[in-house]
Amino acid sequence: MKRIKEIRKKRISVSSAKAKGRDLQKWVCQQISEIINLPWGQDTPIESRGMGQPGVDIRLDKEAIKKFPFSVECKRQESWGIHKWIKQAKNNKRPDTNWLLICKRNHENPIVLMDAEIFFKLLSKKV
Repeated sequence: MKRIKEIRKKRISVSSAKAKGRDLQKWVCQQISEIINLPWGQDTPIESRGMGQPGVDIRLDKEAIKKFPFSVECKRQESWGIHKWIKQAKNNKRPDTNWLLICKRNHENPIVLMDAEIFFKLLSKKV
């Protein structure tokens, strides 16, 4: 019995999990800031929403939305529920934006999920 307990993985604390989620949100804010050349941080055009608050994870003001028309949902978890996350991203989508989901697991690079039609429209404008 003792050996079974040793084999089980330790669960991450809630505060550590929230800190990892915040880190991903801040990273996303920084990336958006570099692309659209607007500042990010508290009380700026690009801001990470507090953990547990309703709405999109990255708050963008009107000027930022014009340059980056996406409602961003961030998920940093080991077990993924992509369909549930997409539904959440769609439900939190702001008017005149497209939903964008950024997911990350430990020791892996973040990935982006979005509507394929929007992706191909964006790509056709760049090529």
